[in-house]
This record gives sequence, structure tokens and C-alpha cells, in this order.
Amino acid sequence: MPSASSPHARGLSLLNDARLNKGTAFTAEERRQYGLEGLLPTHVESPERQVERVQRHLDTKPNDLERYIYLSGLRDQNETLFFRVLMSNPAKFVPIVYAPTLATVCKQFSHIYRRPRGMYISLEMKGRIAEVLHNWPVEDVRVICVTTGGRILGLGDIGVNGMGIPIGKLHLYTACGAVPPEVLLPIQLDIGTTNSALRADPLYLGLRREPPTEAVLDAFVQEFIEAVQTVFPRCVIHFEDWKGTDALRYLAHYKDQIRCYNDDIQGTAAVTLAGLISALKIKGESLKEQRILFLGAGSSGLGTADMLVSAFKLEGLSEEDAIARIMLMDVNGLLETSRTDLSPSQQRYAKTLPASRDLLSMVKTFKPTVLVGVSTAGGAFTQEVVEAMAELNERPVIFALSLPEKNSECTAEQAYLWSDGRALFAAGIQFPEVELNGKTFYPGQANNFYIFPALGLAVYATCPDIITDEMVIEAAKALADQVSPIFQERGRLFPPQSDILEVSITSATRIAEYIFDKGAATVERPQDIRAWIESLTYSPRYID
Repeated sequence: MPSASSPHARGLSLLNDARLNKGTAFTAEERRQYGLEGLLPTHVESPERQVERVQRHLDTKPNDLERYIYLSGLRDQNETLFFRVLMSNPAKFVPIVYAPTLATVCKQFSHIYRRPRGMYISLEMKGRIAEVLHNWPVEDVRVICVTTGGRILGLGDIGVNGMGIPIGKLHLYTACGAVPPEVLLPIQLDIGTTNSALRADPLYLGLRREPPTEAVLDAFVQEFIEAVQTVFPRCVIHFEDWKGTDALRYLAHYKDQIRCYNDDIQGTAAVTLAGLISALKIKGESLKEQRILFLGAGSSGLGTADMLVSAFKLEGLSEEDAIARIMLMDVNGLLETSRTDLSPSQQRYAKTLPASRDLLSMVKTFKPTVLVGVSTAGGAFTQEVVEAMAELNERPVIFALSLPEKNSECTAEQAYLWSDGRALFAAGIQFPEVELNGKTFYPGQANNFYIFPALGLAVYATCPDIITDEMVIEAAKALADQVSPIFQERGRLFPPQSDILEVSITSATRIAEYIFDKGAATVERPQDIRAWIESLTYSPRYID
């Protein structure tokens, strides 16, 4: 807490400082010292009582969008209380400040905008991005989550309305991984939007133009990357919700040059791999025995396939054998060698098979042990498809990962019902428990928040020069190892969301150990890595 002589510590200016404000928790002595007497109600409250009041406010709201707006206002007024609320019950509050509520938030972002959070870097700032980044008041930024808004939660290109995503992601770095909020910076790269309805909306807050050519965009992104390296040299760049082709291109270009990570590609891949490892423990099988069929061959599908190839190779398979165990289909059908519309990333997986758009036929031909949906094609895993998977496998692994719920390839109830309760199932959303034939089934949620907060905490601590696929695979293994035998017996594939902070710290410790073991850390190895990690974490306590 600053001294009473500081002009920023007097009266209303202190109450308007979200990081220092305690609200009704200021003590009587602090109120006298900082000129707060008369500016607050008389009674001094404990932080626990403040949390109770917030929860009661939230209970009166008619829907999660209104709860999001209320919590955003709380973050602007009292950062400590905001995170204390989130961290008190992550399973309850994460769906409000992140998916699925953020899909609604982003659609209306320009309409519900209250005050700025993070930074907006537009094409008009080209040539002086580093100068603009210096306007951010924190010098030691460690994680930037950056989007162009090009592909948001199944909504497509929504331009600056996508800024809700970096804001929400970074909330989870703290709420689920205890990364200090002051080192986190959300950024929107405003490159325009292909969405003509938004460009015509009088309340839309972004550039009212089409996105630039690829060459212009590449130069703009390159300047941004270089500016970040100059202004925030210890920072991770977390790419989020870019247009699929751009996401793949930029990750491939930069991942071996700078400290960067793409959650849509690597986070989805890692949490899928973690769920698969858990499922294979239940089945008593090895990863290298699996055959995996993807419905969806965009950035998420290809990124997950690439991660699985790396994981297969770590188990001793050649690259050729690993690729042979993976089949992908997209909106135009099977990725096969006669197609002329495949990107280089897709060509890697093209099979020498007849063209087909029939998922059921491909299940019967390829005989997959694992079916992964990242297609946004709601209902694509039909009863016939699930029954075919159950006929081929005693315990079919079925992951319907598309968001939001209407895009899910099947529901948990359908997966269990159509497989006679034998499916090992996970989805991109949290489906409720299912009762079937007197037995309770517990569908998993392959939520990236199991991965990126832990990875972010480990990288924040160890500061490696780059983030390798092997580090991300280690994050997946660390997560899967935290699914207890009791949970495995119940078919659960992920740890409880209510334990997410403990899960993240345990995973971060494992990832940090791996980084040190590989000689990739740029800091000295501590004697007790877990204690050291814990000493770096954020706790939502008021500053004295």
C-alpha cells in the first residue's frame, strides 16, 4: 500500500485503483490514514463477507451474460476480490468468464463495452508498434494473449469483438494457474474484418475494412513480434483464435524462433492427448496401438494430429507409421491424394484411398479405436457411427470437442446410449452426468484450461527460449497422471474442475522439471521445484 503522502493514495483515487482497492475491507486505521473516512459505509468487512455479497449479487442476475458484465465491472473496481471470487469456485465461475458465455459476450462485445482492458494494435499503427506497446504501464509482461478475431468459438470472423477471448483466457491463467495478473496482457490485432454486418454496425469498435493481403498481414505480424521481443523480452506470445490457415502458418514460422504457443492448436492437442492417455489407462492399451479418425481438418484437427504424431514417435513409431495411424476428414470429405484443395499441412495426412464424404464408411474402412470431432458439425456422430465404433471396440473412445453445444458432434447421453454404456467420452463442453441402466456416467470436458494455465506458470517460472512440442506433451502426461484410479473406474478422463488450481500447480511442477532436465531453462534450478513454483504464484490477498 502506498504511503499516505502519495496523491494516488488519497480518497477516491485509491478506491478507483483496482489493484489497491479493498472496498469495504479497508480497516478503520487505513480509512483514517488514506483519507477514506466518510467515503465508505461504516462497517468493516472481511474478504469472505465480500465474496458472499458478490455471490448474492450474481444469484439475482437473470443469465450468465449479465453475470459476466457484473464480474467485469468488479474486475475494474477491485481486482483482488474479482480473483478471490473466481478462485473460490473455478468450476462455477470459469463458464461465466470464459466458454460457453464468451460466445455470447463476443457477439455483443462492441455493444456491451464499458472501459478498455488490454491493448488494441491496429493496421494504422504499422511502423510504430513498439512505440505503442510502451504505452502499457507494466514493464515486465510475461504473457501476451493475442487474437485477430478471425475465428472465434465457431462464430467466424468477428474482428475486435473477439477481444473478449484474450481477456477471458488471461483471467484463467490467474484463476486456474495462479499466474500473477499484472504480468498478463490481452491484445487485439485489429486488421479489419470480413464480416460486413459488423462493418455496417454503428456501434462496432474496430476498423471498418476488409483484412489486408497475406503479404501485408505477414509484415504487420512480423513487426508486432519484433516489437514484443524489444519491449517485453521475457514474454510468451499466446496466439488465440486466428483464422485457421494463419494460425497454422504463424505457429510453424515462429515456434522455433521465439517463445510462443497457440492454444487452439497445441492446447486442444494436449488436452485431447491427456484424455486419450487417461482412456488408454482404463482400457489397458498403449498409445502406439491406436488408430485415430478425425472429423475436422482445420487448425485444431491438424494441430492435434501433429501432436499425436510426436507422441507416437516418442513411443518408438516411425513418422511414416505414426501418420498411417491417423485419418482426417473435412467438409469436403476424406483427405486423400486425388484432392487438389489440400494445404501442405493437410497433404501430410492424405491417404491413397477412394474419395469419400461418408463418415460411417470411413469408420468401417479404417476401423478406428478413437473418433475425434473438431468439425463444428453438430450431430455428425450419428447413432450409426457410434454403434459402428462400439461394434469395432469394446471401449470406443469418442471425443466430440466442437464448441458451442449446438456444434458438438454428439451429446454425452447419445454416446453412452448408442454404445451400451461402453464409450469413453469427452466433449468440448461439460455435459451433465448420464443415468443409464441403473449406472451413472461422468462425461469429461476436454477443456484447454487444464493445459495452458499450467504451461504458462511453468514457462513464467523457467523462461525457456522456445516452447517445444515435448514440453506440451509433458503437460498432457502430467494432467493424465492426476486422474485417480477411483476416477478411472468411473470412466472419468480428467481431474475434477474444482481442483484446477492444485492440478495446474502439480502440472507446472512437472513441466518445469522437464524444462530443467532438458537444459532449456534460463534461470537457476532450485532445490525444491514445487516450493519454488508455489512461491511465484498469485494469491488474491489484499496488499497491506
